[in-house]
Amino acid sequence: MSVLVTGGSGFLGSHLVRLLLEEGQEVRVLVRPTSPPDNLTGLDVVCTPGDLREAPSLERAVRGCQQVYHCAADYRLWTPDPQELYRVNVDGTENLLRACREEGVERVVVTSSVAAVGIPEDGSPGNEETPVCLKDMIGHYKRSKFLAEEVAMRFAAEGDPIVVVNPSTPVGPGDLKPTATGRILTDFLNGRMPAYVQTGLNLVPVEDVARGHLLAARRGTPGRRYILGGEDMTLKEILDTLAEITGLPAPGFEIPLWLASCIAHVDTFFNASLLRREPRVPLEGVRMACKRMWFDWGRARSELGYAPGPVRPALERAVRWFVDHGHAPVPPRLRPVRGLPGAVTR
Repeated sequence: MSVLVTGGSGFLGSHLVRLLLEEGQEVRVLVRPTSPPDNLTGLDVVCTPGDLREAPSLERAVRGCQQVYHCAADYRLWTPDPQELYRVNVDGTENLLRACREEGVERVVVTSSVAAVGIPEDGSPGNEETPVCLKDMIGHYKRSKFLAEEVAMRFAAEGDPIVVVNPSTPVGPGDLKPTATGRILTDFLNGRMPAYVQTGLNLVPVEDVARGHLLAARRGTPGRRYILGGEDMTLKEILDTLAEITGLPAPGFEIPLWLASCIAHVDTFFNASLLRREPRVPLEGVRMACKRMWFDWGRARSELGYAPGPVRPALERAVRWFVDHGHAPVPPRLRPVRGLPGAVTR
């Protein structure tokens, strides 16, 4: 079977590509000229040049494919041109789904995000049915993902074989950019996180999110959305776990959200407004931190058979990958034991 993966050179997409190859599928990957090739090196895939903003390139990429996995997205909490997020995430999704419809693709899995899922006011985990609307979305990234999902659901309502998946916060190897979550890890590894805020994330091994995509293609109901989540953890718990893995000290000082907001406003003014570069502390990120991003993935478990593994080993794999790829120095517990070349402390 011939399969197209958009975003196949990225963090999640490259893990999905590997799983598809293991199944013996013929994999085609939509790539832009600026896409880093590192995650696809050595893989037996066909790289098809294209851009979500250019409909003719998508028509060529989809031609002859039975399945399409749409993993590509512009994931930035700050950009000098916010409309670019909508052109890629919203218009690009519509361009791709229209090409899939015209080609008669048998199944399309659209990668949305828990960014488009509602969070209950009482702090309990959100699920696929938690009420939410566009005005609840904080920032352009979340709004663009919400609108992109609406596009996918509209196509599904019109009869297209589309299933939507909503990954929570994937962690693991291959985070090239790195993502906003990956920057939490690299900041910790580089000693750039002296404090933390009281917030929470739902972490999940990236490999399991990729498997969830395959399950959605096989067992998902068209027009339905499935949260692909893992473990709910406070940011403090995440940092404490990283400290145990690395031997580095965990930050012990909690910054109140009002102070973090003040820091973000100042950082955004100088870096974003004056210097036109990405701020170190994006204002949208702080605003998102006001709610714990915790989620219930029971639907994926019961309908798809989705069963993610523990998060700690995924954090260990991510730490090792970031160190091996020069994003951070070797932490104490990964250094060779003196007199035992190749051994590491535990």
